Amino acid sequence: MKPIQTNKLIEWRRMFHQFPEIGWTEFVTTGTIISVLREMNIEVKAGPHIICRESILGRDEKLVNEAIKIAEEEGISAELLAEMDGLTGCMAIIDTEIPGPTFTFRFDIDCVYVQESNDDIHLPNKQGFASCRSGLMHACGHDGHTAIGLGLAHWLKQNIHALRGKYKLIFQPAEEGVRGARAISDSGVLDDTDYFMGMHIGCNLKKGEIALDPFDFLCTTKLDISLKGKPANAIDEPEKGNNALAGACFLANEILATPRHGKGMTRVNIGTLIAGKNRSLIPSSAKMQLEVRGQDAEITQYLLDSIKKYVDGVATAYQLETKIDITGEATNFRNDREMIDIMQGVIDVHPDLLNVVLPLGGSEDVSLMVRRVQEKKGKAIFFLVGADQRDGHHKEKFDIDEEALSIGLTLFTEGILSILEMHK
Repeated sequence: MKPIQTNKLIEWRRMFHQFPEIGWTEFVTTGTIISVLREMNIEVKAGPHIICRESILGRDEKLVNEAIKIAEEEGISAELLAEMDGLTGCMAIIDTEIPGPTFTFRFDIDCVYVQESNDDIHLPNKQGFASCRSGLMHACGHDGHTAIGLGLAHWLKQNIHALRGKYKLIFQPAEEGVRGARAISDSGVLDDTDYFMGMHIGCNLKKGEIALDPFDFLCTTKLDISLKGKPANAIDEPEKGNNALAGACFLANEILATPRHGKGMTRVNIGTLIAGKNRSLIPSSAKMQLEVRGQDAEITQYLLDSIKKYVDGVATAYQLETKIDITGEATNFRNDREMIDIMQGVIDVHPDLLNVVLPLGGSEDVSLMVRRVQEKKGKAIFFLVGADQRDGHHKEKFDIDEEALSIGLTLFTEGILSILEMHK
């Protein structure tokens, strides 16, 4: 088997790190991925082929249009942008044309709203690959995931004559805010998958530590609630106004006071509340952004049902028009035991790797892909790869030990070989 050099993974990771893009705007990132894959003579399908438009969540059309203009300025060709047709993400397909299982792999590609540290000891500054975009940073490791995805594509192409089956590599947009996986799952591209594999780098694990079966993933739903009232002068005719801000404040208190569920953990948070333009005007509009999390789907639905009742009540009491938009979602899941055992076998032959037990307690939209594959009778695993990270995820000094990129790639390639050995 022909390996890929660690230096190439690092080169790709640093290239993506320098130009981070927020979810649904990753046109430069997607264009670069497609170009690299096609240089390897790999078939690639752009966003419209892997995304169900009706299932898109949390997409800001203004930001998308601005991002397309930036991509043009950054040299992404008009032909490639036309192929994307306004949708980021892509899928590489490597078909050996020899009977065997169908594998699908997922790599997320978006960044977060973080201003990268300008500290001289921060490695991206020392080595000259820090983010060149103000307020945006790959502070969650998705640049590393993308590099590993390209490394896996290269390995598959180089070793295609020694392999069997079909391999699909999904480069997913908009993982942050759990916005992208639903549209990919609903497109049907996962439905022929026999084996699904995904990973996340970092997660406060040491380099060499692998969590093959992270648990306590929480279901989550992200919501935007809009309230529309009637403006009025607060001095001359306050009785003619319908105060959206007052309604929003009452609603916020009701939501945060929602009784917790006896069957499991719940989380409710209101992150923003924006309303009003002038101290002397009755605010005619308000908007809040919030999220709920629950230990399972039943608990999460209980929270959502409660919020809808509160919104309906506020609409009546304050004479407001209200609207609830779901902007992101994820569910809970567990890895298949068969996949855990296969990957444990991979780890066992590497004395520098150790499987650790890790309750995660967060949310990941890969959960929707795992569930879709399992519903279609495929097997799935999502594991974590330690990287001696320098700071927490979504923080300004986040960085990884880049040797962990090779560990992640090795787990994928040796996992493939182990599964193929089973199918001899």
